[in-house]
Amino acid sequence: MRRIMRWVIAGAAMAAGGAAAQQALGNAGSGHELANSWCAGCHFVEPQEMRTKDAVPSFAAVAAMKSTTELSLQAFLQTSHHNMPDWRLSRQQLDDVIAYILSLRPKSS
Repeated sequence: MRRIMRWVIAGAAMAAGGAAAQQALGNAGSGHELANSWCAGCHFVEPQEMRTKDAVPSFAAVAAMKSTTELSLQAFLQTSHHNMPDWRLSRQQLDDVIAYILSLRPKSS
């Protein structure tokens, strides 16, 4: 019985730690500022802008994609792409931009 209780307590602690890690993703306000200064030349970064600039998706359109997750954005933003500048974001800047993009997700009803 003690062994089972240890596993239950350990599992609960891991789940709580995972939830805390998700909440500590980044600062969406700072990410919005970064997006306006670094990304707005090619992307629409404001929430109401769903159009594209020359086939470049808006941040709201990216956020609305079912495939968009924290992990997919981390991978995408840390990989060089043909038509995208090779920005060198710090870990905090990356987390902030990701938090901003994810904040644009449509609210489910």
